Amino acid sequence: MSRFRHALQNRDQHIRTLRVTCGVLLLLLLVTLGGWMTAPDRLTLHIPPDLRTGSTRPWWEVPAPTVYSFAFYIFQQLNAWPKSGAEDYPAKIAALSPYLTPACKSFLEADAKTRTDSGELAGRVRVVYEIPGRGYTGSSVTVYDRDNWGVRLDVVADEYFQAEPVKRALVRFPLKVVRWSGDAERNPFGLALDCYDGVPQRLEAAPVATKPAQQGVFQ
Repeated sequence: MSRFRHALQNRDQHIRTLRVTCGVLLLLLLVTLGGWMTAPDRLTLHIPPDLRTGSTRPWWEVPAPTVYSFAFYIFQQLNAWPKSGAEDYPAKIAALSPYLTPACKSFLEADAKTRTDSGELAGRVRVVYEIPGRGYTGSSVTVYDRDNWGVRLDVVADEYFQAEPVKRALVRFPLKVVRWSGDAERNPFGLALDCYDGVPQRLEAAPVATKPAQQGVFQ
């Protein structure tokens, strides 16, 4: 009789152990499901442009060349006025607004309005490009922290009025770039331009190309 009693006790104890084990497994399953449901369904990875030697980096780290390329592209597009700055400049600000912080967008809109009201932009064509030989270097990007960078752009700004060159300036623009994770559909870069990080500096004087005087029968 005692043997059967011990057998029943062992069975009950084993059943309790299995129930506890099932409870622990259920708890782990719930924790796993919770983590899976709260995990992001999209993850932006910034891959450096040169992969000849491979790259291993945290997923949240944005390489300096990527920050520089983003800043240069957005800045160049903001300053591309193919017809007239009075219309092109505000249109560019509106089109690139997903890549601008609200403060930067307001600053640029105020700048465009002031310059338009003064008649400075009417008929003004502008193009900006890198100074040859002064593209990206190791000192072009300053990492402030995980989400903030300073970018130095050395560019040429050419301006024309009625097809005549009126201005050529070689300028160093200090820009600020911030991490901007919001609307991935409109801004897949996850970055935004926060306008200037200091006062632009004139690098050197550049002569404006003038048309040579025409001579001959068809002058």
